[in-house]
Amino acid sequence: MPRLGLGVWRVEDSEAEKAVGWALEAGYRMIDTAMVYKNEKGVGEGIRHSSVPREDIFVTTKLWNDDQGYESALKAFDASLERLGLDYVDLYLIHWPVAGKYKDSWRALEEIYASGRAKAIGVSNFHQHHLEDLMTSATIKPMVDQIEIHPTLTQEPLRAYLASESIAVEAWSPLGQGKILETPTLIEIGKKYGKSAAQVIIRWHLQNDIIVIPKSSHEGRIKENFDVTDFELTPEEIQQINALNIDERLGSNPDSFDF
Repeated sequence: MPRLGLGVWRVEDSEAEKAVGWALEAGYRMIDTAMVYKNEKGVGEGIRHSSVPREDIFVTTKLWNDDQGYESALKAFDASLERLGLDYVDLYLIHWPVAGKYKDSWRALEEIYASGRAKAIGVSNFHQHHLEDLMTSATIKPMVDQIEIHPTLTQEPLRAYLASESIAVEAWSPLGQGKILETPTLIEIGKKYGKSAAQVIIRWHLQNDIIVIPKSSHEGRIKENFDVTDFELTPEEIQQINALNIDERLGSNPDSFDF
């Protein structure tokens, strides 16, 4: 699984094809979508119209809350594959831990994984207690947990637990939805390297062993977000960024979401 990919949350279906095309041209090899984003079709078109072979592209999509449950999850996965126009995805995730349903959904994901139509399976927005509960009945441990992480929500206790269970950590809203890009600490560190605050944040994720999927539909920013391999933050700079944490969620809490 690549460490850096393109997220397409809030990217219109009509724009997704172009965004995916620009990303693949820039060197990205991972695209993250979801049924609820309503752009799986555009993502699939961007992949098909690219010169990059399908087997070189890591594609993630997700099971939405309304479709959770064993039979409904199987049907939802088939529908996602059809919209994407693909024979398989590289990663399929349960999008949120819907109480009373995520265990049945996971049974379906295990079956999908066994069929080879998803090369890996995992979850999104699961706290430690959700994972512990899931694993009381699971026969396959989730391979990824995609959670909200950015410098003002570092989630260090959950990340430590995931590392102890060998579950990969992936960040959504890794740039704090753009709300932290004017933070003086990030700007000053960026000046040292000739980089933007966004590039500094992406580098922080990568050096913390976090898979990161910054979202953009703008060609210039897509390229900029990928241009982060020619510098390295010092341990002191990592600590400066860690210190920005205030446990501030920009999205819903997995213990209290209502959708």
